[in-house]
Amino acid sequence: MEYIDIRSDTVTRPSRAMLETMLEAKVGDDVFGEDPTVNLLQEKCAEITGKEKALFVPTGCMANQLAVKSHTMQGDEIILERESHILNYETSAAAIISNAQLYPIAGINGVMDPEDIKKSIRSTDYFFPRTRLICIENTHNRAGGVIQPFDNLKSISNLARENGIRMHMDGARIFNASVETGISVKQYASLVDSISFCFSKGLGAPVGSIICGSSEFIEIAHKWRKILGGGMRQSGVLAAAALYALEHNVDRLKEDHAKAKYFANEINKIDGIEVDLDTVQTNMVIFESKKYEKSQYINLLKDKGVLVSAGSFQKLRAVFHLDVQMCDVSQTVEIIKEL
Repeated sequence: MEYIDIRSDTVTRPSRAMLETMLEAKVGDDVFGEDPTVNLLQEKCAEITGKEKALFVPTGCMANQLAVKSHTMQGDEIILERESHILNYETSAAAIISNAQLYPIAGINGVMDPEDIKKSIRSTDYFFPRTRLICIENTHNRAGGVIQPFDNLKSISNLARENGIRMHMDGARIFNASVETGISVKQYASLVDSISFCFSKGLGAPVGSIICGSSEFIEIAHKWRKILGGGMRQSGVLAAAALYALEHNVDRLKEDHAKAKYFANEINKIDGIEVDLDTVQTNMVIFESKKYEKSQYINLLKDKGVLVSAGSFQKLRAVFHLDVQMCDVSQTVEIIKEL
């Protein structure tokens, strides 16, 4: 069966043009710093974010954990939102790799209140851990692709700087936020000490993420990338796909947002389906069936040719991407009406 796959934007496949670009890539040994395509990608991403340096890594999880490791010392504490990717989907890596403690704060649709953060910063009493890092996720996955409000980010950034606390932005889908708001990635990045983003989601590349920050930060991250097995040798073939994605697949993210908003509005009209339309801001839709249990509903949709993923609790998630056409979206709406 040919499925309409809206489980995640990670299921995107490289286009023929992207594959041809990969075949033509000039390569060298990146562990020696000699891959020209990787070097070009890192320079471009540093320019996009306004940071001094960038480092190409295999995955978004590695990018986040390199940031945690490079910003913290053993026993430090990290403030982050309770539904964040770093807390929920990275297999306790911060505890394993960095021996850091996570301090989760409940946000509203993934957005933390600066006052809640302020109350959570530890005093310098010897029996407390040191609050060393604040992590922000933009867009926020489990909240349904919600964009972090820029003014709120500025308030958190000012608070962090006043208290000597570093900030990392898990910007796996930062380009979704940027094209929707018109706020540049550089503007977002200016508020944090480091930022990472993925090429293998909405941008359509098969593999890869990047982490950007100061020269000193990237030097530490580079060492830990090697320790964690992230040195990829002739990785220019992958960097070429990422460069193609940055050139051709950023502006078209708006199309994915339009698909998501159409889908959300249509299924919200169906009796027994609930969607919080306020959270449908980019390419994701979190929804709930009042008629079926979550796992049962996933299987029923699969039997009809539609693949969705689990959101939090009883909710489901649909993610729209370049391999899903508007006719697929309309067909999925009709299937949900049938169910």
